[in-house]
Amino acid sequence: MSKEIKNRIEYTVMCIGEFSERYSLSIHAAYSYLKKYGGIALMKDCYDAMHLQSIDDAVDDLAAVCLRNGGNIA
Repeated sequence: MSKEIKNRIEYTVMCIGEFSERYSLSIHAAYSYLKKYGGIALMKDCYDAMHLQSIDDAVDDLAAVCLRNGGNIA
């Protein structure tokens, strides 16, 4: 596994964990929500920019994208 792939996986796992804590969800529920409403896709597509910002900002961005895509956590 390349270092970049490992970094992307670790970042995604960290963001899911922080999202689950902020919104009092289980890790599984947070992942399912982010997958359904575009948060996972955002992390995949925008990793290069997202990993440069704070985790709090990343979680804010995830919540905003999911809200725009029909999610109801905010």
